[in-house]
Amino acid sequence: MRNRILVACVGVPVILVVLFVLPEAFTPALIAVLSVIGTYEALHAIGMNHPRIALYTALVALAIPFWVYFGEPRQWGLLVLLVYLVLVFVEAFASRLRVKIDRVGAGFFFAFIISYCLSSVVRVGNLELRDSYVFLPILLPFVVDAGAMFVGMFLGKHPFAPVLSPKKTVEGSVGGLIVGVGITLLYGLVFHFITDVEVNYYFLAVYGILGSVITEVGDLAFSYVKRNRKIKDFGHILPGHGGVLDRFDSVIFCAPLIELLIQWLPAFSKGAGA
Repeated sequence: MRNRILVACVGVPVILVVLFVLPEAFTPALIAVLSVIGTYEALHAIGMNHPRIALYTALVALAIPFWVYFGEPRQWGLLVLLVYLVLVFVEAFASRLRVKIDRVGAGFFFAFIISYCLSSVVRVGNLELRDSYVFLPILLPFVVDAGAMFVGMFLGKHPFAPVLSPKKTVEGSVGGLIVGVGITLLYGLVFHFITDVEVNYYFLAVYGILGSVITEVGDLAFSYVKRNRKIKDFGHILPGHGGVLDRFDSVIFCAPLIELLIQWLPAFSKGAGA
């Protein structure tokens, strides 16, 4: 627990500095770093141990956040995909069938899913009201995870998904949802007082409810991968948490949902004096 708190005390301020203090180009850089590390963790988990194919796959994950930042130009995306396909199959041919095609496919799947879904933070950061929205896709799943953990520790009695996540409880999941809705509304209240934006709290409540639910789905999805591969954690880079995927698994699911909700139900708008 001590290590988890220390990592949060260091990691959250770093994320805040990148999102709110440094130039906007640092946002895709942060997402690219997280995507590369997460992709390597996923490749290790599925047993993709061919070093060059792993490198090519990680480079695709690295490129996606910057591709998104520059507007997802189709020609560049197609070029990177084509080069990747050629390189991977050249390596596969040279391996004389030692490279397993299912692991190649799974590696690309994880690289694309991890990087493109995390890049929702980049797309939200390109919006007009970026400062109001950009931290929400990260804050909400972090808080829901923490709320579910603490409520589960003190009140949890009924297992929620014993096969996938033995420590997860029904009480913890409900507590995470309540905390998620509460922090989302508080987030809107804070931004209303420190900026000139108008806030739709009903829409923010929807963000909190749906975001909390999909956060649980994301956590269970990557728990499924770990149980399937018989590993406890994806990595050890974050003491007390495990790997990047152990910490950002729920963000991978929650960030795209928040991006969609922002488009469909914009919770922030310019104030009358703006």
